[in-house]
Amino acid sequence: MREYLKFYIGGEWVDPARKATFDVVNPATEEVAGRVALGSGADVDRAVTAARKAFATWSQSSIVDRVEVLRSILAEYQRRAGDLGAALTEEMGAPTSLANGFQVNLGAGQLTTAIDVLENFVFEEQRGGSLIVKEPIGVCGLITPWNWPMNLIAVKVFPALATGCTMVLKPSERSPFTGQIFAEILDAAGVPAGVFNLVQGDGPSVGGPLASHSDVDMVSFTGSTRAGVSVATNAATSVKRVTQELGGKGPNIILDDDSFRDNVTKGVMAMMMNSGQTCSAPSRMLVPGSRMGEAAQIAKEAAANVSIGDPNGDFAIGPVVAKSQFDAIQTLIQQGIDDGATLVHGGLGRPEGLTSGYFVKPTVFADVKNDMTIAREEIFGPVLTILSYDSIDHAIEIANDTEYGLAAFVAGNDLEAARDVAKRIRAGSVAINDGFDFAAPFGGYKKSGNGREWGEFGFHDYLEIKAILGHSPDRA
Repeated sequence: MREYLKFYIGGEWVDPARKATFDVVNPATEEVAGRVALGSGADVDRAVTAARKAFATWSQSSIVDRVEVLRSILAEYQRRAGDLGAALTEEMGAPTSLANGFQVNLGAGQLTTAIDVLENFVFEEQRGGSLIVKEPIGVCGLITPWNWPMNLIAVKVFPALATGCTMVLKPSERSPFTGQIFAEILDAAGVPAGVFNLVQGDGPSVGGPLASHSDVDMVSFTGSTRAGVSVATNAATSVKRVTQELGGKGPNIILDDDSFRDNVTKGVMAMMMNSGQTCSAPSRMLVPGSRMGEAAQIAKEAAANVSIGDPNGDFAIGPVVAKSQFDAIQTLIQQGIDDGATLVHGGLGRPEGLTSGYFVKPTVFADVKNDMTIAREEIFGPVLTILSYDSIDHAIEIANDTEYGLAAFVAGNDLEAARDVAKRIRAGSVAINDGFDFAAPFGGYKKSGNGREWGEFGFHDYLEIKAILGHSPDRA
């Protein structure tokens, strides 16, 4: 059983200010997999103090020095990739193929992207008679969720390091193992003392004090919209910058053409990946009304082919992360049935043959109306809703009829039509035919948050912009 009972503060592994622990439950077995220390405001104070002290020198470091540190981290990250994958499977139930593949590789991809961006980033620019300077914002509070731990830590920590900021990371208490290993990686890579600090804990005990701390200059938060509101409220009194990547209810518009079967199938598989625990998942599939019956049959066949079981075995998906998550999903599945949606596949309870673990049946609802609860609320499980549209204008109207605006999808052979649809959807990113790009910005409209991560755009929120007037070159 894992025990992580110290925090990483000021370049050292230190004891928490209080003796309190949290049992991390393996969602596949429902057994305790380890314990982590739970921090408090006192631990946050100590970590922020260390970060503030380190900022004086790290903020003045050169691009060359920072690139060297990031490359050292990359080498250590690659060396520990297997340890990260094993921890992911244990703490959140990700199948080994996903944990050791896309989950861990996303973190590495974000790191190599940050290195590429840093080597070419313009921190000073002459504009007329003024010099525009981009400077590190200061001490950053980074709060991450449990569903894609390495990606969501990486998109915050690496841009912060690259821009010359110092930071305090609070991972989710549900996926703390990867956060602890990540701190070991940065320590082994030689990140200067105090530049990166780790305090484990829950939202009220650590997240709140971190967001409200007067010596934290910005907070970057990824999680639920409800929790995001709490973070922003806590941060408001000190007028710090707050960036948030929150919930989503992604529309996936399937165009009416001869690629329909393939695109419906792909949409089902994309929804089920990571057991549906993805804020940018294509959870609302929109199909032509005349093809609803066909779409439902195709989706049923695809969902039936999604294998589910022990994440250490050869299965496509594992359990959801916790009992509370399992129970919430069951409630929403029942709500879908009660509201009159057609249950095409899956439904309530565990899959056949699984008597323990938080396993949810891959579930598909057809004939869903956009005012139904399952079309409005983020289910965060392997549950797909299929809605119908009468025309492209109608499809776009449905797609935009949501309080969220994180990610959207368009699938079809007619690229000109797909591009036109993509431009009209109110979302921070729209993928045409499975498009993917580490350099593209990621973030949301409306209640899906503010600010952008990934690539060059991920640097911007960690920088202040200074104008030095009277800096005309001809006056030098």
